[in-house]
Amino acid sequence: MTADVAALAYLGASILFIMALRGLSSPAMARRGNVYAIAGMVIAVATTLAEPGVLGYDMILVALVAGGGIGTVAARRIQMAAMPQLVAAFHSLVGLAAVLVAIAAFYAPDAFGIGAPGAIKVASRIEMAIGAAIGAITFSGSIVAFAKLQELVTGAPLVFPGQHWLNLLLGLALVALGVEFAATQDGSAYLVMIALAFVLGVLLIVPIGGADMPVVVSMLNSYSGWAAAGIGFTLENTALIVTGALVGSSGAILSYIMCRAMNRSFVSVILGGFGVETGTTVKAGERPAKAGSAEDAAFILKAAKTVIVIPGYGMAVAQAQHAVREMAKALAGSGARVRYAVHPVAGRMPGHMNVLLAEANVPYEEVAELEDINNDFAQTDVAFVIGANDITNPAAKTDPKSPIYGMPILDVERARTVLFVKRSLAPGYAGIDNDLFYRPNTMMLFGDAKKVVEGILQAL
Repeated sequence: MTADVAALAYLGASILFIMALRGLSSPAMARRGNVYAIAGMVIAVATTLAEPGVLGYDMILVALVAGGGIGTVAARRIQMAAMPQLVAAFHSLVGLAAVLVAIAAFYAPDAFGIGAPGAIKVASRIEMAIGAAIGAITFSGSIVAFAKLQELVTGAPLVFPGQHWLNLLLGLALVALGVEFAATQDGSAYLVMIALAFVLGVLLIVPIGGADMPVVVSMLNSYSGWAAAGIGFTLENTALIVTGALVGSSGAILSYIMCRAMNRSFVSVILGGFGVETGTTVKAGERPAKAGSAEDAAFILKAAKTVIVIPGYGMAVAQAQHAVREMAKALAGSGARVRYAVHPVAGRMPGHMNVLLAEANVPYEEVAELEDINNDFAQTDVAFVIGANDITNPAAKTDPKSPIYGMPILDVERARTVLFVKRSLAPGYAGIDNDLFYRPNTMMLFGDAKKVVEGILQAL
Protein backbone atom coordinates (compact mmCIF):
# COMPACT_ATOMS: atom_id res chain seq x y z
CA MET A 1 0.00 0.00 0.00
CA THR A 2 1.41 3.38 -1.00
CA ALA A 3 1.70 6.26 1.46
CA ASP A 4 -0.96 8.27 -0.38
CA VAL A 5 -3.49 5.44 -0.27
CA ALA A 6 -2.76 4.85 3.42
CA ALA A 7 -3.23 8.55 4.16
CA LEU A 8 -6.60 8.57 2.38
CA ALA A 9 -7.70 5.43 4.22
CA TYR A 10 -6.73 6.92 7.59
CA LEU A 11 -8.58 10.11 6.66
CA GLY A 12 -11.70 8.09 5.90
CA ALA A 13 -11.38 6.24 9.21
CA SER A 14 -10.97 9.54 11.06
CA ILE A 15 -14.12 10.95 9.44
CA LEU A 16 -16.03 7.84 10.51
CA PHE A 17 -14.79 8.29 14.09
CA ILE A 18 -16.02 11.89 14.10
CA MET A 19 -19.40 10.74 12.75
CA ALA A 20 -19.45 8.07 15.48
CA LEU A 21 -19.04 10.71 18.19
CA ARG A 22 -21.80 12.74 16.60
CA GLY A 23 -24.06 9.70 16.56
CA LEU A 24 -23.33 8.84 20.19
CA SER A 25 -24.51 12.30 21.25
CA SER A 26 -28.12 11.14 20.95
CA PRO A 27 -29.76 7.86 22.08
CA ALA A 28 -31.76 7.82 18.85
CA MET A 29 -28.55 7.76 16.77
CA ALA A 30 -26.35 5.76 19.13
CA ARG A 31 -26.67 2.48 17.24
CA ARG A 32 -25.68 4.19 13.98
CA GLY A 33 -22.78 5.87 15.78
CA ASN A 34 -21.47 2.49 16.91
CA VAL A 35 -21.66 1.20 13.33
CA TYR A 36 -19.60 4.17 12.14
CA ALA A 37 -17.03 3.52 14.86
CA ILE A 38 -16.74 -0.17 13.98
CA ALA A 39 -16.35 0.61 10.29
CA GLY A 40 -13.69 3.24 11.02
CA MET A 41 -11.74 0.84 13.23
CA VAL A 42 -11.86 -1.94 10.63
CA ILE A 43 -10.46 0.45 8.00
CA ALA A 44 -7.76 1.73 10.36
CA VAL A 45 -6.62 -1.77 11.38
CA ALA A 46 -6.68 -3.09 7.80
CA THR A 47 -4.67 -0.09 6.59
CA THR A 48 -2.07 -0.55 9.31
CA LEU A 49 -1.72 -4.26 8.50
CA ALA A 50 -1.17 -3.39 4.82
CA GLU A 51 1.69 -1.00 5.62
CA PRO A 52 5.08 -1.98 4.07
CA GLY A 53 6.68 -1.94 7.51
CA VAL A 54 4.68 -4.97 8.63
CA LEU A 55 7.02 -7.91 8.00
CA GLY A 56 5.00 -10.78 9.45
CA TYR A 57 1.48 -11.57 10.56
CA ASP A 58 1.94 -14.57 12.87
CA MET A 59 2.12 -12.71 16.18
CA ILE A 60 -0.34 -10.09 14.97
CA LEU A 61 -2.96 -12.76 14.26
CA VAL A 62 -2.35 -14.36 17.66
CA ALA A 63 -2.88 -10.99 19.34
CA LEU A 64 -6.00 -10.24 17.27
CA VAL A 65 -7.56 -13.62 18.06
CA ALA A 66 -6.70 -13.41 21.76
CA GLY A 67 -7.83 -9.81 22.19
CA GLY A 68 -10.92 -10.25 20.02
CA GLY A 69 -11.88 -13.38 21.91
CA ILE A 70 -11.53 -11.75 25.30
CA GLY A 71 -13.49 -8.71 24.15
CA THR A 72 -16.28 -10.81 22.65
CA VAL A 73 -16.69 -12.96 25.76
CA ALA A 74 -16.64 -9.91 28.04
CA ALA A 75 -19.19 -8.03 25.93
CA ARG A 76 -21.59 -10.98 25.77
CA ARG A 77 -21.41 -11.89 29.44
CA ILE A 78 -21.24 -8.49 31.11
CA GLN A 79 -24.39 -7.24 32.82
CA MET A 80 -25.44 -3.65 32.22
CA ALA A 81 -25.03 -2.98 35.94
CA ALA A 82 -21.34 -3.93 35.61
CA MET A 83 -20.70 -1.80 32.51
CA PRO A 84 -18.83 0.96 34.44
CA GLN A 85 -16.17 -1.43 35.72
CA LEU A 86 -15.82 -2.95 32.23
CA VAL A 87 -15.19 0.53 30.83
CA ALA A 88 -12.61 1.18 33.56
CA ALA A 89 -10.89 -2.12 32.74
CA PHE A 90 -10.74 -1.24 29.04
CA HIS A 91 -9.23 2.15 29.89
CA SER A 92 -6.49 0.39 31.85
CA LEU A 93 -5.63 -1.72 28.79
CA VAL A 94 -5.27 1.37 26.61
CA GLY A 95 -2.93 2.92 29.16
CA LEU A 96 -0.85 -0.24 29.48
CA ALA A 97 -0.60 -0.54 25.68
CA ALA A 98 0.77 3.00 25.51
CA VAL A 99 3.40 2.19 28.14
CA LEU A 100 4.48 -1.03 26.43
CA VAL A 101 4.76 0.63 23.01
CA ALA A 102 6.79 3.47 24.49
CA ILE A 103 9.20 1.03 26.19
CA ALA A 104 9.50 -0.99 22.97
CA ALA A 105 10.28 2.20 21.05
CA PHE A 106 13.01 3.04 23.55
CA TYR A 107 14.76 -0.32 23.23
CA ALA A 108 14.22 -0.77 19.47
CA PRO A 109 13.93 2.74 17.98
CA ASP A 110 15.15 1.60 14.56
CA ALA A 111 12.09 -0.64 14.22
CA PHE A 112 9.90 2.43 14.73
CA GLY A 113 11.88 4.66 12.39
CA ILE A 114 12.70 7.17 15.12
CA GLY A 115 16.47 6.72 15.20
CA ALA A 116 18.96 4.21 16.54
CA PRO A 117 19.69 2.96 20.07
CA GLY A 118 21.29 5.84 21.91
CA ALA A 119 20.37 8.28 19.15
CA ILE A 120 16.57 8.64 19.25
CA LYS A 121 15.12 11.85 17.80
CA VAL A 122 14.46 14.53 20.43
CA ALA A 123 10.86 14.99 19.28
CA SER A 124 10.27 11.24 19.59
CA ARG A 125 11.75 11.20 23.10
CA ILE A 126 9.32 13.93 24.15
CA GLU A 127 6.40 12.03 22.63
CA MET A 128 7.49 8.78 24.29
CA ALA A 129 7.82 10.46 27.69
CA ILE A 130 4.37 12.07 27.50
CA GLY A 131 2.66 8.97 26.16
CA ALA A 132 4.28 6.63 28.68
CA ALA A 133 3.58 8.90 31.68
CA ILE A 134 -0.09 9.45 30.82
CA GLY A 135 -0.48 5.78 29.92
CA ALA A 136 0.95 4.63 33.26
CA ILE A 137 -1.31 7.01 35.20
CA THR A 138 -4.29 5.78 33.17
CA PHE A 139 -3.44 2.12 33.78
CA SER A 140 -2.98 2.21 37.55
CA GLY A 141 -5.77 4.75 38.07
CA SER A 142 -8.19 2.64 36.04
CA ILE A 143 -7.26 -0.48 38.01
CA VAL A 144 -8.11 1.34 41.25
CA ALA A 145 -11.38 2.61 39.74
CA PHE A 146 -12.23 -0.94 38.62
CA ALA A 147 -11.52 -2.30 42.11
CA LYS A 148 -13.74 0.34 43.71
CA LEU A 149 -16.59 -0.18 41.24
CA GLN A 150 -16.37 -3.97 41.57
CA GLU A 151 -16.29 -3.51 45.38
CA LEU A 152 -13.01 -5.42 45.63
CA VAL A 153 -11.88 -2.54 47.85
CA THR A 154 -13.88 0.02 49.75
CA GLY A 155 -15.49 2.76 47.71
CA ALA A 156 -14.91 5.27 50.51
CA PRO A 157 -12.29 7.99 49.97
CA LEU A 158 -8.83 7.05 51.26
CA VAL A 159 -7.09 10.19 52.45
CA PHE A 160 -4.01 10.94 54.54
CA PRO A 161 -2.18 14.09 55.68
CA GLY A 162 -0.03 15.72 53.02
CA GLN A 163 -1.69 13.82 50.19
CA HIS A 164 -1.93 16.78 47.82
CA TRP A 165 1.65 17.80 48.50
CA LEU A 166 2.82 14.26 47.74
CA ASN A 167 0.87 14.27 44.47
CA LEU A 168 2.39 17.63 43.58
CA LEU A 169 5.89 16.37 44.39
CA LEU A 170 5.38 13.28 42.23
CA GLY A 171 4.00 15.41 39.40
CA LEU A 172 7.05 17.70 39.49
CA ALA A 173 9.33 14.66 39.61
CA LEU A 174 7.61 13.25 36.51
CA VAL A 175 8.17 16.49 34.63
CA ALA A 176 11.82 16.67 35.72
CA LEU A 177 12.52 13.06 34.74
CA GLY A 178 10.73 13.55 31.42
CA VAL A 179 12.87 16.59 30.65
CA GLU A 180 16.00 14.66 31.70
CA PHE A 181 15.10 11.79 29.37
CA ALA A 182 14.30 14.11 26.47
CA ALA A 183 17.59 15.93 26.91
CA THR A 184 19.98 13.06 27.62
CA GLN A 185 18.12 9.85 26.62
CA ASP A 186 18.90 8.44 30.09
CA GLY A 187 17.17 5.06 30.27
CA SER A 188 17.17 5.01 34.08
CA ALA A 189 15.33 8.35 34.22
CA TYR A 190 12.81 7.02 31.71
CA LEU A 191 12.01 3.86 33.68
CA VAL A 192 11.88 5.70 37.00
CA MET A 193 9.48 8.22 35.44
CA ILE A 194 7.16 5.39 34.32
CA ALA A 195 7.30 3.78 37.77
CA LEU A 196 6.41 7.07 39.49
CA ALA A 197 3.55 7.56 37.02
CA PHE A 198 2.12 4.19 38.06
CA VAL A 199 2.26 5.30 41.70
CA LEU A 200 0.72 8.70 40.93
CA GLY A 201 -2.19 7.03 39.11
CA VAL A 202 -3.06 5.13 42.28
CA LEU A 203 -2.72 8.18 44.52
CA LEU A 204 -4.96 10.28 42.26
CA ILE A 205 -7.89 7.83 42.41
CA VAL A 206 -7.83 6.34 45.95
CA PRO A 207 -9.07 9.56 47.60
CA ILE A 208 -12.13 9.70 45.33
CA GLY A 209 -15.35 8.23 46.71
CA GLY A 210 -18.05 6.25 44.96
CA ALA A 211 -20.31 9.27 44.55
CA ASP A 212 -17.76 10.86 42.22
CA MET A 213 -17.13 7.78 40.07
CA PRO A 214 -18.97 9.13 36.98
CA VAL A 215 -16.43 11.95 36.80
CA VAL A 216 -13.53 9.53 37.36
CA VAL A 217 -14.64 7.19 34.56
CA SER A 218 -15.00 10.08 32.15
CA MET A 219 -11.63 11.59 33.12
CA LEU A 220 -9.82 8.25 32.75
CA ASN A 221 -11.42 8.00 29.33
CA SER A 222 -9.79 11.32 28.46
CA TYR A 223 -6.41 10.19 29.83
CA SER A 224 -6.51 7.02 27.73
CA GLY A 225 -7.14 9.10 24.61
CA TRP A 226 -4.21 11.43 25.23
CA ALA A 227 -1.96 8.45 25.95
CA ALA A 228 -2.96 6.89 22.62
CA ALA A 229 -2.40 10.18 20.79
CA GLY A 230 1.07 10.56 22.29
CA ILE A 231 2.09 7.08 21.18
CA GLY A 232 0.48 7.76 17.79
CA PHE A 233 3.13 10.40 17.19
CA THR A 234 5.86 7.91 18.09
CA LEU A 235 4.40 5.36 15.66
CA GLU A 236 3.73 8.10 13.08
CA ASN A 237 0.19 6.70 12.77
CA THR A 238 -2.31 9.37 11.70
CA ALA A 239 -5.39 7.36 12.66
CA LEU A 240 -4.08 6.74 16.19
CA ILE A 241 -3.25 10.42 16.64
CA VAL A 242 -6.70 11.56 15.46
CA THR A 243 -8.56 8.87 17.40
CA GLY A 244 -6.61 9.58 20.57
CA ALA A 245 -7.20 13.31 20.24
CA LEU A 246 -10.93 12.75 19.70
CA VAL A 247 -11.21 10.50 22.75
CA GLY A 248 -9.03 12.76 24.86
CA SER A 249 -10.83 16.00 24.02
CA SER A 250 -14.34 14.56 24.16
CA GLY A 251 -13.54 12.87 27.48
CA ALA A 252 -12.22 16.14 28.88
CA ILE A 253 -15.34 18.01 27.75
CA LEU A 254 -17.57 15.31 29.25
CA SER A 255 -15.59 15.51 32.51
CA TYR A 256 -16.15 19.26 32.59
CA ILE A 257 -19.89 18.74 32.07
CA MET A 258 -19.91 16.12 34.84
CA CYS A 259 -18.06 18.50 37.17
CA ARG A 260 -20.64 21.20 36.55
CA ALA A 261 -23.42 18.69 37.21
CA MET A 262 -21.82 17.78 40.56
CA ASN A 263 -20.58 21.25 41.53
CA ARG A 264 -16.98 20.02 41.45
CA SER A 265 -13.84 21.85 40.41
CA PHE A 266 -12.45 20.60 37.10
CA VAL A 267 -8.89 21.25 38.31
CA SER A 268 -9.52 19.23 41.48
CA VAL A 269 -10.58 16.27 39.35
CA ILE A 270 -7.27 16.31 37.51
CA LEU A 271 -5.30 16.62 40.76
CA GLY A 272 -7.36 13.99 42.60
CA GLY A 273 -8.86 14.00 46.06
CA PHE A 274 -12.01 15.99 45.41
CA GLY A 275 -15.30 15.66 47.25
CA VAL A 276 -13.91 14.09 50.40
CA GLU A 277 -15.30 16.49 52.96
CA THR A 278 -17.57 15.14 55.67
CA GLY A 279 -21.08 16.42 55.97
CA THR A 280 -22.98 17.42 59.08
CA THR A 281 -26.37 15.95 58.27
CA VAL A 282 -28.23 13.72 60.70
CA LYS A 283 -27.18 10.08 60.59
CA ALA A 284 -29.54 7.57 58.99
CA GLY A 285 -32.27 6.25 61.23
CA GLU A 286 -32.23 9.08 63.80
CA ARG A 287 -35.54 10.42 62.49
CA PRO A 288 -38.75 8.55 61.70
CA ALA A 289 -39.49 7.69 58.10
CA LYS A 290 -42.92 6.64 56.82
CA ALA A 291 -42.81 3.15 55.30
CA GLY A 292 -45.39 1.61 52.98
CA SER A 293 -46.10 -1.57 51.07
CA ALA A 294 -46.38 -2.38 47.37
CA GLU A 295 -50.16 -2.31 47.75
CA ASP A 296 -50.00 1.19 49.28
CA ALA A 297 -47.86 2.38 46.42
CA ALA A 298 -50.19 0.83 43.84
CA PHE A 299 -53.19 2.60 45.43
CA ILE A 300 -51.40 5.97 45.17
CA LEU A 301 -50.21 5.33 41.60
CA LYS A 302 -53.69 4.32 40.43
CA ALA A 303 -55.00 7.76 41.34
CA ALA A 304 -52.04 9.60 39.74
CA LYS A 305 -52.37 11.44 36.44
CA THR A 306 -48.70 12.41 36.18
CA VAL A 307 -45.78 10.22 37.26
CA ILE A 308 -42.04 10.85 36.94
CA VAL A 309 -39.67 7.92 37.46
CA ILE A 310 -36.19 8.77 38.79
CA PRO A 311 -33.82 5.82 38.20
CA GLY A 312 -30.53 5.34 40.04
CA TYR A 313 -27.79 2.82 40.51
CA GLY A 314 -30.00 0.74 42.82
CA MET A 315 -32.23 0.03 39.82
CA ALA A 316 -29.18 -1.09 37.87
CA VAL A 317 -27.97 -3.42 40.63
CA ALA A 318 -31.41 -5.03 40.95
CA GLN A 319 -31.87 -5.18 37.15
CA ALA A 320 -35.29 -3.64 37.68
CA GLN A 321 -35.48 -1.58 34.48
CA HIS A 322 -37.74 -4.08 32.70
CA ALA A 323 -40.15 -4.25 35.65
CA VAL A 324 -40.20 -0.44 35.79
CA ARG A 325 -41.04 -0.32 32.09
CA GLU A 326 -43.94 -2.75 32.59
CA MET A 327 -45.23 -0.70 35.52
CA ALA A 328 -45.07 2.46 33.42
CA LYS A 329 -46.99 0.78 30.60
CA ALA A 330 -49.67 -0.32 33.06
CA LEU A 331 -50.01 3.22 34.41
CA ALA A 332 -50.09 4.70 30.91
CA GLY A 333 -52.83 2.22 30.02
CA SER A 334 -54.89 3.69 32.88
CA GLY A 335 -54.47 7.21 31.50
CA ALA A 336 -51.45 8.45 33.44
CA ARG A 337 -48.60 10.34 31.81
CA VAL A 338 -45.33 8.65 32.74
CA ARG A 339 -41.89 10.14 32.11
CA TYR A 340 -38.33 9.45 33.29
CA ALA A 341 -35.98 12.02 34.80
CA VAL A 342 -32.27 11.25 34.38
CA HIS A 343 -29.56 13.08 36.31
CA PRO A 344 -26.25 13.56 34.43
CA VAL A 345 -24.34 11.59 37.08
CA ALA A 346 -26.91 8.91 37.90
CA GLY A 347 -25.20 5.53 38.04
CA ARG A 348 -21.46 5.01 37.92
CA MET A 349 -20.61 6.37 34.50
CA PRO A 350 -22.07 9.05 32.23
CA GLY A 351 -25.20 7.83 30.45
CA HIS A 352 -25.53 4.69 32.59
CA MET A 353 -29.25 5.18 33.24
CA ASN A 354 -29.99 6.05 29.61
CA VAL A 355 -28.40 2.76 28.54
CA LEU A 356 -30.46 0.74 31.02
CA LEU A 357 -33.71 2.44 30.01
CA ALA A 358 -32.93 1.87 26.33
CA GLU A 359 -32.29 -1.80 27.12
CA ALA A 360 -35.85 -1.96 28.52
CA ASN A 361 -37.20 -0.33 25.33
CA VAL A 362 -38.26 2.88 27.05
CA PRO A 363 -39.11 5.38 24.28
CA TYR A 364 -36.52 8.13 23.99
CA GLU A 365 -39.18 10.83 24.05
CA GLU A 366 -40.24 9.73 27.56
CA VAL A 367 -36.72 10.30 28.97
CA ALA A 368 -35.80 13.86 30.01
CA GLU A 369 -32.62 15.39 31.38
CA LEU A 370 -32.52 17.32 34.65
CA GLU A 371 -32.73 20.83 33.18
CA ASP A 372 -35.68 19.87 30.96
CA ILE A 373 -37.90 18.31 33.61
CA ASN A 374 -36.96 19.82 36.98
CA ASN A 375 -39.61 22.53 36.86
CA ASP A 376 -42.33 19.91 36.26
CA PHE A 377 -42.06 18.23 39.66
CA ALA A 378 -44.23 20.87 41.31
CA GLN A 379 -47.12 19.82 39.03
CA THR A 380 -46.45 16.07 39.35
CA ASP A 381 -48.67 13.72 41.33
CA VAL A 382 -46.04 11.05 42.05
CA ALA A 383 -42.24 11.07 41.87
CA PHE A 384 -41.15 7.42 41.84
CA VAL A 385 -37.51 7.27 42.99
CA ILE A 386 -35.93 3.86 42.44
CA GLY A 387 -32.41 3.35 43.72
CA ALA A 388 -31.33 7.00 43.40
CA ASN A 389 -30.05 8.80 46.48
CA ASP A 390 -27.58 11.68 46.39
CA ILE A 391 -29.06 13.14 43.19
CA THR A 392 -32.38 13.68 45.04
CA ASN A 393 -30.98 14.89 48.37
CA PRO A 394 -32.33 18.36 49.32
CA ALA A 395 -29.18 18.91 51.42
CA ALA A 396 -27.51 19.96 48.17
CA LYS A 397 -29.67 23.09 48.34
CA THR A 398 -30.08 23.63 52.08
CA ASP A 399 -26.91 22.55 53.92
CA PRO A 400 -23.79 24.63 53.11
CA LYS A 401 -21.65 22.18 55.10
CA SER A 402 -22.78 19.17 53.06
CA PRO A 403 -20.18 17.69 50.67
CA ILE A 404 -22.79 17.81 47.88
CA TYR A 405 -23.87 21.40 48.56
CA GLY A 406 -24.36 23.28 45.30
CA MET A 407 -24.74 20.13 43.20
CA PRO A 408 -27.82 20.43 40.96
CA ILE A 409 -30.35 17.80 42.02
CA LEU A 410 -33.71 16.57 40.82
CA ASP A 411 -36.35 18.51 42.79
CA VAL A 412 -38.45 15.43 43.57
CA GLU A 413 -39.46 16.78 47.00
CA ARG A 414 -41.75 19.26 45.19
CA ALA A 415 -44.00 16.45 43.91
CA ARG A 416 -47.26 15.84 45.73
CA THR A 417 -46.13 12.34 46.73
CA VAL A 418 -42.68 10.76 46.63
CA LEU A 419 -42.42 6.97 46.51
CA PHE A 420 -38.84 6.06 47.37
CA VAL A 421 -37.69 2.51 46.64
CA LYS A 422 -34.59 1.59 48.66
CA ARG A 423 -33.26 -1.33 50.64
CA SER A 424 -32.76 0.72 53.81
CA LEU A 425 -32.20 4.21 55.16
CA ALA A 426 -28.45 3.83 54.61
CA PRO A 427 -26.71 6.85 53.04
CA GLY A 428 -25.67 6.97 49.39
CA TYR A 429 -22.17 7.07 47.92
CA ALA A 430 -21.58 10.56 49.30
CA GLY A 431 -21.89 9.04 52.80
CA ILE A 432 -24.60 11.43 54.04
CA ASP A 433 -28.20 10.96 55.08
CA ASN A 434 -30.94 11.95 52.64
CA ASP A 435 -33.40 14.45 54.11
CA LEU A 436 -35.94 13.36 51.50
CA PHE A 437 -36.51 10.10 53.43
CA TYR A 438 -38.19 12.01 56.25
CA ARG A 439 -40.33 14.49 54.35
CA PRO A 440 -44.07 14.25 55.12
CA ASN A 441 -44.90 13.62 51.45
CA THR A 442 -42.41 10.72 51.16
CA MET A 443 -43.28 7.04 51.51
CA MET A 444 -40.37 4.62 51.75
CA LEU A 445 -40.73 1.26 49.98
CA PHE A 446 -38.03 -0.94 51.51
CA GLY A 447 -36.68 -3.97 49.67
CA ASP A 448 -35.01 -5.15 46.48
CA ALA A 449 -35.98 -2.72 43.72
CA LYS A 450 -37.06 -5.39 41.26
CA LYS A 451 -39.20 -7.26 43.79
CA VAL A 452 -40.83 -4.07 45.01
CA VAL A 453 -41.75 -2.95 41.48
CA GLU A 454 -43.02 -6.42 40.61
CA GLY A 455 -45.20 -6.29 43.73
CA ILE A 456 -46.58 -2.91 42.67
CA LEU A 457 -47.24 -4.22 39.18
CA GLN A 458 -49.10 -7.23 40.55
CA ALA A 459 -51.23 -4.96 42.77
CA LEU A 460 -51.98 -2.71 39.80
